[in-house]
Amino acid sequence: MRRRTGTAYGFLTPYLLIFAVFWIWPILYSFWLSFLATRQLPWTFRPAMTWGRLAQDPAFLNALENTLLILVVQVPVMIALATVLAVLLNSSLLRARGLMRFAFFAPVVVGEVAYAAVFRLMFTADRGIVNKVLEAAGLPAVDWFSDPTAAMALIVMAVTWRWAGYNAIIILSGLQSIPDDVYEAATLDRVSPIRQFLFITLPLLRPVILFCVVLSVIGTMQLFAEPFLITNRGGPGGATETLGVFLYRQGFTVLNFGYASAVAYTIAAIAVLISLLNLWLGRERA
Repeated sequence: MRRRTGTAYGFLTPYLLIFAVFWIWPILYSFWLSFLATRQLPWTFRPAMTWGRLAQDPAFLNALENTLLILVVQVPVMIALATVLAVLLNSSLLRARGLMRFAFFAPVVVGEVAYAAVFRLMFTADRGIVNKVLEAAGLPAVDWFSDPTAAMALIVMAVTWRWAGYNAIIILSGLQSIPDDVYEAATLDRVSPIRQFLFITLPLLRPVILFCVVLSVIGTMQLFAEPFLITNRGGPGGATETLGVFLYRQGFTVLNFGYASAVAYTIAAIAVLISLLNLWLGRERA
């Protein structure tokens, strides 16, 4: 038995070494960096220059506010849309269901740079298809990249487009695990489809929806590609700068590694707290 255990750990050793070098050590080292003032040589232990700066830095507070705004607006809209999509994709009346499911899942497969470039072209003020449609409908054109509110709406639409289908497929798997007998009994009792959805489908889907919410919260707290690529590094004037973009700017533009490490751990802590809050609110109650 000991020989078999030793053999197993022998095969695991290369992975464990790689995991320790490329995961455990960077995590621990970045935590140590978060207490150091790294804008001057030699680096010195000055937590007030990193952790103490967080609550007083208007740029950080602006990025935190933008991130939480996207979280509060985009995540509920996306989860609601994903739930409706999952129900439609699960309908027996839908033809070519396999093709439709792939079509809604496909945005996740598209590269971030490619889809960001497409969104920039679609929402360009003078030549974008979106403004052309608005003008054809008699509505004024929108300067999506200069107006702060419009730029934030663009980020919300882009993130929703990319991830709604992904969450819909996850919720669809939960739908398919619900026994048909439940709906047959409700139909025999003359329960309307809407009431079946509200009082049967949604309660049984609660664990799956909660899982999607937690994933979405973690993803939103790390949101980087959309504001960086679509609205040109969080523009206009920082109106769409998220914590991810702010972290990148501090770490790789300003080279303030200590402060960037403190921001990174703050992002992780907020994501964990919000996720735990969601798990507590969505727990089964006796």
